[in-house]
Amino acid sequence: MMLSLAAFAHAEPWPSWRGNEAGDGIAPTRSAPLNWSADKHVRWRIDLPEPGNSTPIVWQNRIFVTQAVSPTRWRGLICFDRATGKELWRQGLTYDKPERSHRANPYCSASPTTDGQHVIAYYGSAGLVCYDLDGKEQWRRELGPIDHIWGHSTSPVIHGDLCIQYHGPGEGAYLIAVDKRTGQTVWRFDEPAWNTKDRSDGFRGRDDGVVGSFSTPITIRNGDRDELIMSFPNQLIALDPATGKRLWHCDGLNPLVYTSPVYADGTLIAMGGYYGNTIAVKVAADSRGDITESQRLWQQVRHNGGIGTGVVKDGRMYYHNSGGIVFCLDIATGKTLWKQRLPGQGKSWGSFLLVGDNIYTLSQSGETVIFKASPTGLDVLAHNTLGEVTNSSPVPAGDDLILRTHNALWCITQPDAE
Repeated sequence: MMLSLAAFAHAEPWPSWRGNEAGDGIAPTRSAPLNWSADKHVRWRIDLPEPGNSTPIVWQNRIFVTQAVSPTRWRGLICFDRATGKELWRQGLTYDKPERSHRANPYCSASPTTDGQHVIAYYGSAGLVCYDLDGKEQWRRELGPIDHIWGHSTSPVIHGDLCIQYHGPGEGAYLIAVDKRTGQTVWRFDEPAWNTKDRSDGFRGRDDGVVGSFSTPITIRNGDRDELIMSFPNQLIALDPATGKRLWHCDGLNPLVYTSPVYADGTLIAMGGYYGNTIAVKVAADSRGDITESQRLWQQVRHNGGIGTGVVKDGRMYYHNSGGIVFCLDIATGKTLWKQRLPGQGKSWGSFLLVGDNIYTLSQSGETVIFKASPTGLDVLAHNTLGEVTNSSPVPAGDDLILRTHNALWCITQPDAE
């Protein structure tokens, strides 16, 4: 037991949505379970109060999950023991003002983030709240109401001493950086204005739910500087994360964005939603101003991106649309190398997880398909089901896998670890 507990304590963390500041979705381990079912290779299963779309995070022997309880208007954070699934604590707040959201997008859909001392959760109109690892509230910030027909889902990002949050979508959306220790504002960047009448993606003139960003920003190292990258409506924008000042922007997205940007080998890929536009940008260390003409490698209009974010392996990006079609994209050229339907139900709002050479994708029906990252076609290794609805993404926890469904939190384990 002492060896088991030590392994849990020293396993690589998964401290934010998509795992790290770069948001690359790449597991720190090369090993994860391949085969399971609702009654096979399950370390534990813990009921959750009601449906939720957020993805858990992991720090040493703790798992953190944002959660809403609708009857009491409670929005909060629950901490579980990673070894046993036992609830260690829950903290939150009551928000009794009206806030719109879609019936398929419950409140508290943003994942939390942690640096091992602070755990920060974003509750949309209810604000941004910081706790310590034992659940004691450190600070709370009200950021104003969000009013969007589809709600919100952007997760906080910790960068150095800052916590950065996109407060949107909707009118008056903005990026804000606060001191992670105090919650005090360091900088604010207002989302650029957009004009729906200039659209060319089939939704011209509409200004309801098909406008806005649900993207979580990432940070990259570019030459000798850090850059904060955010997919806004119509534009991919890089900011100085320390000051919030704009470094460069690239046009070519459409006004609706779901996925986060993906960065690999000096190239950024940003995708619009609802058959929107996809762009690739070759980043230079001295990029400044409008780089659309000078550094945009290619643009695909009316492309096939979905809601979940993909992963990159060996110069190729793997992603899927919400209908369950997987695509393999050559990053250098923008050419689709192959596209194939996933087995089973396939439909998914979740994002891909890359473990070694294997890609994990979790469908809305609770099915996890595991396939090889291969340029030649869909090579399925396993197809597992839990039989519970989910809009979350798979999370590595050492050699285990954490899956969040609308009903429960699951820990899937290796056969020899049971």
